[in-house]
Amino acid sequence: MKMKRYYFISDDLDDLEALERDLETAGIPTPQIHVLTMDDAEAESHQHLHDVQSLMKKDVIHSGEYGLLVGAVSAVAVLLVTYVADWHTSPVGWIPFIFLAIVLLGFFTWEGGFIGIQTFNVNFQRFKDDLERGRHLFFVDLADGQREVLERVVRNHPSAKQAGTGRSTPHWIVSWQQRFKRLFVETLP
Repeated sequence: MKMKRYYFISDDLDDLEALERDLETAGIPTPQIHVLTMDDAEAESHQHLHDVQSLMKKDVIHSGEYGLLVGAVSAVAVLLVTYVADWHTSPVGWIPFIFLAIVLLGFFTWEGGFIGIQTFNVNFQRFKDDLERGRHLFFVDLADGQREVLERVVRNHPSAKQAGTGRSTPHWIVSWQQRFKRLFVETLP
């Protein structure tokens, strides 16, 4: 199932909390709704807001993927050079070169994540100026059939200005988040 992310900008966390509550009442599950704000203290005072986790404000995953790619290329290069240069026929064999390839893969992946933890998430970069000015980003991941619900509910919240669309969290992740929440809220109280 294909999902799409809808972004809204607002100055009013109280209205965004009411918007989230109205969307949930209309049938949009909580894991599909998020609020990103730089004012974590204010967001904490709104208990019903589903705030973006601190780690997701950073670019750890995206940068880590690039690091993984660089590490994989480096590991393959080490193994290829080892094979072409016939170093594997020496008394030590393949073991040190395989170990070096694994170390390079791990190092570059870690380094990519380390760089990412120091930078703002690439998915929210276009909203960085608004967030730094004290505004709040409200976004909803929706399947095709849920868009009408969003349009109907947002009409009652004029402080939430539409700010565009983007790529959503994959449906299977949202589905697992809902199952995980149901497990701990309903099954294991």
